[in-house]
Amino acid sequence: MDIKAPDLGVDSAEVSEIMVEVGDVIAKDDNIVLLESDKASVEVPSSAAGKVTKISVAIGDQVSEGMVLIELESADDSAESNDENAAKEQEANSTDDVKPESKPEPVATESKQSESAAKPAANAGKATTHALPDLGVDEAQVSEIMVSVGDTVSAEQSILLIESDKASVEVPAPVAGKIEKILVEAGDMVANGQDFIVIMASGTDDASDSESETPKPQESAPAKTEDKPAAKTTGEPKQAAKPTNTDTAASKTEGKLTEAQVNEKLVDVYAGPAVRKLARQLGVDITQVNGSALNDRILKEDLFAHVKNSLTKQKAAPVSGNPVSSGLPKLPDMSNAEIWGETETQDLSRLQKVSIPQLNYNTLLPQVTQFDLSDITETEKLRGELKGGMKAEGVGFTILAFVVKATAYALTQHPRFNSHLSDDNTQVILRKSVNMGIAVATDDGLIVPVIKNVQDKGLKQIAIEIGELAVKARDKKLSTKDLQGASFTISSQGNLGGTAFTPLVNWPQVGILGVSEASMQPHWDAKKQSFEPRLMLPLSLSYDHRVINGADAAVFTRYIATLLADPRRILI
Repeated sequence: MDIKAPDLGVDSAEVSEIMVEVGDVIAKDDNIVLLESDKASVEVPSSAAGKVTKISVAIGDQVSEGMVLIELESADDSAESNDENAAKEQEANSTDDVKPESKPEPVATESKQSESAAKPAANAGKATTHALPDLGVDEAQVSEIMVSVGDTVSAEQSILLIESDKASVEVPAPVAGKIEKILVEAGDMVANGQDFIVIMASGTDDASDSESETPKPQESAPAKTEDKPAAKTTGEPKQAAKPTNTDTAASKTEGKLTEAQVNEKLVDVYAGPAVRKLARQLGVDITQVNGSALNDRILKEDLFAHVKNSLTKQKAAPVSGNPVSSGLPKLPDMSNAEIWGETETQDLSRLQKVSIPQLNYNTLLPQVTQFDLSDITETEKLRGELKGGMKAEGVGFTILAFVVKATAYALTQHPRFNSHLSDDNTQVILRKSVNMGIAVATDDGLIVPVIKNVQDKGLKQIAIEIGELAVKARDKKLSTKDLQGASFTISSQGNLGGTAFTPLVNWPQVGILGVSEASMQPHWDAKKQSFEPRLMLPLSLSYDHRVINGADAAVFTRYIATLLADPRRILI
């Protein structure tokens, strides 16, 4: 038996995918081909069960209603009945071949189209409620609304995207005019004949006029769904496609393109309705999936491969410790010594290797750095007075202890800097305690131990813990607990030189403070009307711009600078 194309709602559509092969045994309603036009993507089911003996179409073919798609052999049919059926089908096909000549379809169609073209003009200036055309299914979901109230649309311009398990259909505007009201919302389930839009009809409808002058060879679906002249199958683009800006540009600049190529330009993501539905169920952003079929079409297998690849990447860093890809291209071949000279390969340290995945996260953060200077002249005098007694107790008392204390206090006053962004980017998780990460340079690389609950500790205790963690880091005796739980990080370059730098935010934290070497700089004293030397400490605050805005970052950095200039403020 022959399985033929049903009423597609358009004159012709392109075979985008063939879902069966010769020899396959299929059931009734199994999908056999995917047909696409500029208005719809439809999976065509088999009207009967049986074994596929022949596929009568190829990918890229233009098919219309009644055209044979595949041939089936029923398991219950005998050879004799098969011959009889074949004869009947041959006779039916012969009848179909002469059908257009046996009835005056063009005249009737032209009459209907003339009425349709005249109708908008008669209704000009009137707001009319329009119903959905036949969707080919009992109900479907509104996937996208392409217009807004107040928009001016032309007839046949796509205004709604409707999706079901079997089809993805763009619903065109029935008339040209201004959108007065939209009666459905994205996500609504709608049915055939349901009112969906109110349009104030305009006095002209170029598309309708054009269609009324060009009669169609046979009557198709209702005029409100698709009133377009039959598409040529010679490879030329349609002459009466929907009048969107994209299509107009394509017709002017790509006059030689085939209809399939023009349609491809109109579709951002090339995937059928079943694949789109599966992507929604899997929570996959279909725009990020690479298609493997013809014209980069996305198949279900591509979705599964995308999900598997994503899960593999997520597991790679924490499980194996292997560096995740940075997205950079591969190095060039450097084996040619005449070009590259002599080279030598050295292994990274274990610490450097395990740091790379964490550092690669910074490519995903919109990071900004705010710079400032703090006048620590008086603070340095205080430190000088105290460091002798501290040293006698075996405590190294550096300016870093003041920086840690001032920053911790600032974080309690500006808690958003002591937070994390939720996975779904909808909430900020505020940390109630300040666990300060302190970057320490070792022979193997940079490591960041953590001082817990800094907000409750004094300068002496902070100085003691900084010294202890630094020794443990250099002796490679830090425990896992010492390295976990940081809510904010400070990276101090001490007396290594430099005036400023841009530290990298340590995800999932949202901020990091960089401290450079202090230097004596001239500072204008307005009261004395003269310059005087002051010890200035450069501060570099990097922050995640998704959570912190620039104004808040400037205020926060200036606040830390003010606290460092006069530590007594922390005691108030």
